[in-house]
Amino acid sequence: MIIGSVVFEIHIPYAGSLKEKRMVVRSVKEKLKSKFNVSVSEIGDLDKWQSAQVAVVTVAPDRKQAEKVVQNVINFVENNYPDIHINVYKELI
Repeated sequence: MIIGSVVFEIHIPYAGSLKEKRMVVRSVKEKLKSKFNVSVSEIGDLDKWQSAQVAVVTVAPDRKQAEKVVQNVINFVENNYPDIHINVYKELI
């Protein structure tokens, strides 16, 4: 069993309030959950208007499948949210 995780450090330059930030974060979380069947949680910068940390985790029977899901998640976020700045940290254990 392999656990794949990705942490996105997200900067949302146009967010002027926590409500605007949470709309973006909620959108990211819901789309990832429904499209990839992964666990997603906001883990940091909860009270900052323009930044968030979102963790995505998947469990797979082998390393190849875990890597594929993790890379697909990263590609999806980068391609579908071009107006936000993202740093990506991934790990397979």
